[in-house]
Amino acid sequence: MSITRRLFVSVAAATVFIAANTGSSYAADVTVNIGYQPIVEPSRVPQADGTYEKVTGAKINWQKFDGGADVIAAIASGSLDIGYVGSSPLAAAASRGLGIETIFVVGLISEAEALAVKGVTRPEELAGKTIATPFVSTAHYSLLTALKHWNIDPKSLEILNLRPPEIAAAWARGDIDGAYVWDPVLTELKKSGPVLATSADVADWGGPTFDAWIVSKTFAEAHPEVVTAFVKVTGDAYAAYRANPDAWNGTSAEAEKIAKLTGAKQDEVPALLKGYYFPSLEEQAGTGLLGGGTIKAVAETSAFLLEQGKIPSVLPDYSPYVSTRWVEEAAKLSF
Repeated sequence: MSITRRLFVSVAAATVFIAANTGSSYAADVTVNIGYQPIVEPSRVPQADGTYEKVTGAKINWQKFDGGADVIAAIASGSLDIGYVGSSPLAAAASRGLGIETIFVVGLISEAEALAVKGVTRPEELAGKTIATPFVSTAHYSLLTALKHWNIDPKSLEILNLRPPEIAAAWARGDIDGAYVWDPVLTELKKSGPVLATSADVADWGGPTFDAWIVSKTFAEAHPEVVTAFVKVTGDAYAAYRANPDAWNGTSAEAEKIAKLTGAKQDEVPALLKGYYFPSLEEQAGTGLLGGGTIKAVAETSAFLLEQGKIPSVLPDYSPYVSTRWVEEAAKLSF
């Protein structure tokens, strides 16, 4: 049986099982607005397959965003219910008291984000250069952390706020000297420019970053069964990839689906997937990532953003913005 078949078999049974355990008629009349980013990661497969719709029973309105700050703004406006963000915009949103909850850690960012440059071989040569990054993103946070590690004043260079597609265009025109950005745009930049630092380096310097799915607390309270099902499908996609990553090769159906949703080249998908560490449901539950590590990371990121003047204040406790409930309940489901 193929990986895709094993991952998404018995979808109808899943719907019946979850409906029976929530005591509801399920989500037939629910529309979920989900904001995703074109990041190469395993849950793009069930998104492409329509598995999220089948398991939740809800109508899903998928909306593509180029950065986490835009996702946060959409959730704040009420136009999104679930969104994909990086740890930096998550920290900024939590610090401002936005009614959100982290429900799934997508991936611990390693080499999937990096600072690619032209005409620069050493960090001290960055002074006077123009470097682009999406503001209030994990890449922006990593750039500032790297500059701090190198004892370089951010004011000594010009830092531009550009989204990934804009970065690709500016790089091609020669308008910028470098960019801290993520794949798949990063892969294109690396073809003509060396990398000064990756997010794996930045993590070693004390600034780990991650991506996560968040939910509006209002939506979660109204439709907990949908959130649980969403997390279950996401976790199963990760489990399928982790069970046999080599099968997700450049000619696989999985790589094809991921490429279509992200704009990445199909044969580059396997390498891009390796730029993250994808934690399982079990690793996130209990005292794992969501139970402690994520809260600590959000607090530390918030402290750094305050130091950089990106947010007005920090909270004494970030635990209300991170919940193990959804991964724990999803892990109990079997179908």
